[in-house]
Amino acid sequence: MQALLQIPVIGLGVEEFLMMAIAALAGGALAAALGALPAFVFTGFAVFLGEGLEVLGGDVGGISGIQRAATAGITDSIGFGMVFGPHVSFAAGVAASAYVGKKYPEMTPAGWDYHPGKVITEAYGTKPDILAVGAVFGLLGMLITQVAGGLGVPTDGIALAVVISALVARAAFGYPIVGSAAGSSLLDMSPFERGETKPMTDGGVEREQLTVQPWLGHQYKWSGVTAIGVVGGVLGGFIWIETGSVFLGYAFSAMSLLFLNLGVEKIPVTHHITLLGSVGAVIGAAWFGSPVLTILVAGVFGGLTGVIGEGMQRILYSHSGTHVDPPAMAIMVAMFIVGIGYLVGLFPTSSYLGL
Repeated sequence: MQALLQIPVIGLGVEEFLMMAIAALAGGALAAALGALPAFVFTGFAVFLGEGLEVLGGDVGGISGIQRAATAGITDSIGFGMVFGPHVSFAAGVAASAYVGKKYPEMTPAGWDYHPGKVITEAYGTKPDILAVGAVFGLLGMLITQVAGGLGVPTDGIALAVVISALVARAAFGYPIVGSAAGSSLLDMSPFERGETKPMTDGGVEREQLTVQPWLGHQYKWSGVTAIGVVGGVLGGFIWIETGSVFLGYAFSAMSLLFLNLGVEKIPVTHHITLLGSVGAVIGAAWFGSPVLTILVAGVFGGLTGVIGEGMQRILYSHSGTHVDPPAMAIMVAMFIVGIGYLVGLFPTSSYLGL
């Protein structure tokens, strides 16, 4: 009888599934109200709290097993769960921005020279239709992650859901999935460097927009993304060596985006880099045991992840009208490499994938 009350593939009981679904609807709606990037900053704070308390619990003997389980649960159920999990929260905010770009072009910030559907820094308040879009995509993100986990897909299910959800939003609201290259290829950013614009019509409003729109105008050159990748990877690895937390570096990086959202224009985006730096450290420690070699492996993983993210943004972000998240794409691809590498015996561990 108990088996009959399980959702196939997902493996959850009916009541637990319904509770999560309702929470995901609410989490997605909240993210649409807050805006995608502000919601993700809350992800960083929630993960920082959960990981920080867990690390503290490991060092201080006065915290009971029950308390430790509760602190760890903050990361899993809040930071990566139905409240601020990027697959629910950030993904819903991205979908809401895509919808607003078509439905309410007048809400585009003054001076915005990208497609209106790419605005992820703005809060959208309490318009019921925008909240409804967020709710639907919050639920979609939860379903994708649960199904990916049930099928044993060897990558980060949250990052996978963020990417799939963003592509679904493009199709649902009438944007090109990839878009057309304005330069010699999808990888060519030179039209942006020349400041080339053309009139485009979005939501019935014609405006001048850049013909090529890199994800970050201060973080797209190959040399720069490689350099910040190595730096972030080393620091993510160091944080893992010192604390044992794979996600604490990610949390610091995510929290730093508060400053980007507040208008500090050249804040680098590094949560994908510090996460894979920590993963690289886990693998490096299993390979070598030496802290020096471990941290060097972390730097290599961070640098490669930065390059992957840049390549993905040039293909799937720069030429269409909505946000498809380069860090999520980078995590999805890099962790797929880690997962497959572990399954074929190339890597000694799959880190947090738990394969």
